Amino acid sequence: MRRYARIIGTGSYLPPRRLTNNDLAAELAQRGIETSDEWIVERTGIRARHFAAPDVTSSDLALQACRQAIEAAGVSAQDIDLIIVATSTPDMVFPSTAAILQHKLGIANGCPAFDVQAVCSGFVYALSVADAMIQTGAAKRALVVGAEVFSRILDFNDRTTCVLFGDGAGAVVLEASEAPGILAAELHADGSHVGILCVPGHVSGGNVLGDPLLKMDGQAVFKLAVGVLDKAARATLDKAGLTEADIDWLIPHQANIRIMQSTARKLKLSMDKVVVTVDQHGNTSAASIPLALDHGVRSGQVKPGQTVLLEGVGGGFTWGAVLFKM
Repeated sequence: MRRYARIIGTGSYLPPRRLTNNDLAAELAQRGIETSDEWIVERTGIRARHFAAPDVTSSDLALQACRQAIEAAGVSAQDIDLIIVATSTPDMVFPSTAAILQHKLGIANGCPAFDVQAVCSGFVYALSVADAMIQTGAAKRALVVGAEVFSRILDFNDRTTCVLFGDGAGAVVLEASEAPGILAAELHADGSHVGILCVPGHVSGGNVLGDPLLKMDGQAVFKLAVGVLDKAARATLDKAGLTEADIDWLIPHQANIRIMQSTARKLKLSMDKVVVTVDQHGNTSAASIPLALDHGVRSGQVKPGQTVLLEGVGGGFTWGAVLFKM
């Protein structure tokens, strides 16, 4: 009998500091940078985002989301035997944010804990890895997290990028099950596009070499994202033997409402079937999909038994999709 990985609990956390577009515009004006609520909403659909306090790390945000997910799953932290954190803003160069999170959760059972770095596709990648490990019997109950403090790597002199991103964390608990859970997944990357979305800096000899702030060619990202997301979605549906008509909910990476609308159109889905949080969260990179999933579950939109398609695209260039029964 096939062994599935099934989501049994979701959780999320946003840092308390919420900035509306007007709040951010006022702060940028002090730097001589001009923007407005109208300009941001028209181009992105974003109205607000959350920024973490200077002393708050990705693992701190992840901890709160994980506690929610573990409680929702009705299990104990000690029942977790695999931890995967998707992040592009780790607490340290090493050890992994997952290992730090393991300690903060008080999990002392020696389970594997590691990070996945696929930027905004990170949660889809991490979920696929956890699914594979559960299917093979390497794990029984996994904690999969997306956590980011992107506010730390933004160039606040570049209004085309600094208005887009926010901080937050989302998590799910996966459990081995005979009942259908994750049905199919599709992952891809193309390193030839590394330059269109990157943070081209690194640490060497105690110094930061290169530029440690985010760079993005927005038009190039938009053009590439729309095409690859559609292909990944269709390939995932094909693997599961399903069609667009079988999708109850689409939960895409929350980067830009226009990308999300275009993806929905290509899949012949009404926006009523798309969970949208980009307006209130901004782009939280690897955290955006699990944040949106938890919002959908807790708002009563996403219900048990429904078929959900997740899809993400990010720097690398990476992209992928996961289809599952809730």
